[in-house]
Amino acid sequence: MNKFTLEGQALSQVTARYAELLEKNRRYLWNPFTQMKEYLGDEPVIVERGEGVKLIDVNGREYYDGNASVWLNVHGHNRRELNEAITEQLGKIAHSTLLGAANVPALELAERLVQLAPDGLNKVFYSDSGAEAVEIALKMAFLYWKHRGRPEKRLFLGMTNAYHGDTVGAVSVGGIDLFHASFDALLFETEKVPYPYTYRYPGSEEACVEACLEALRRKLEEKADVIAALIVEPIVQGAGGIITMPPGFLKAVSDLCKQYDVLWIADEVAVGFGRTGRMFACEHEGVAPDLMALGKKMTGGYLPVAATLATDEIYDAFYGDYAECKTFFHGHSYTGNPLGCAVALANLDLYEREDLITHVQEVAEHAARELARFLELPHVGDVRQRGLMIGIELVRDKRTKEPYPWEEAIGVKVCRRARDLGLITRPLDNVITFLPPLAVRKEETTEMLDILYRAIAEVTGR
Repeated sequence: MNKFTLEGQALSQVTARYAELLEKNRRYLWNPFTQMKEYLGDEPVIVERGEGVKLIDVNGREYYDGNASVWLNVHGHNRRELNEAITEQLGKIAHSTLLGAANVPALELAERLVQLAPDGLNKVFYSDSGAEAVEIALKMAFLYWKHRGRPEKRLFLGMTNAYHGDTVGAVSVGGIDLFHASFDALLFETEKVPYPYTYRYPGSEEACVEACLEALRRKLEEKADVIAALIVEPIVQGAGGIITMPPGFLKAVSDLCKQYDVLWIADEVAVGFGRTGRMFACEHEGVAPDLMALGKKMTGGYLPVAATLATDEIYDAFYGDYAECKTFFHGHSYTGNPLGCAVALANLDLYEREDLITHVQEVAEHAARELARFLELPHVGDVRQRGLMIGIELVRDKRTKEPYPWEEAIGVKVCRRARDLGLITRPLDNVITFLPPLAVRKEETTEMLDILYRAIAEVTGR
């Protein structure tokens, strides 16, 4: 049997394995945020392993991981130091509860998080996902006012285009109708104020900022006595379309909340841990929230650990005698999982040892230079970037900013073409996202953006 026959047999075995796994997907698995009818007819990627910033499917084909496996991979896949941290902890204990007890990695990680976080956030409450971290922050804010003798302060403010996760509370404060409207009967009542989407505002950036701040100011003047908290995605709205916040806006929001005695919650799940070029996005404007939700990238993209950080003021409102029933009655089985906390500690060690935040800033500057040419394409309306959080908004008419209709699925088509060319990323309707692992090198960034440029040009036409 010659070499080519052997290769042919190997290829057919791989193809047969792919077909078998795809059939398992068809029969047993319901993928999130996925229309299964289209997914199963589109020869989807089935990932088997990863190396560095690349994913490798069961057929042996490599793809750049252009969305960091949903925005959370930091140092690349299969990183030795992170693998070893999990293995070492596994030799001690895989899990023990935090309900009325503690474990070593959870305590050490809590200390590290407090040291890194904005001033005043001195208490850490663990959870399993960013959505739950947000849910916890909402519950804490609600009960804070109740324990302080202000139960009427129970209304939450969110922002237009916001996304905070998929649990009921997180959806209630969200602002993306496409994701949230169908659950309307399940949600509690909230109110929304505008987030400054300057590209879509019919006026200058300054006018957009002033209009949005004035709307917030009016809402606070009218209802501060019943508002528990405002929740904000600092500096960049993620799933809303990578919408970047103009300079000074976050500081003004923080000041207004303090002025009107309203708590504010920073949802740093997507933007935290260096994604915007600072360890936390709040650092860009030197502000400190009352509550902060963290999730993605905490473990380097390895295990599901999230956290809600709170001030002493909020913590103290729950501190009392057993009979007072001020206990925070919330907690999941895997809260503070030692394996997850151990790999999170190793992840933060790598941040320090490799000066990762400086690296992100340098690669972001390189990416900005590469992105300039995208605006020359006739159907690229806007390119938005903070650090390595990048969104490219496609429009049918560049002059009028007319969007492509949802039914045309232009973003989906561009990302499918990018996948064919060796890059995996996801669209947010007409916005193509690019959020690679933070450790990506400049030359890898160029190669990925070359693929995106070509995909956009081929699908939308030059």
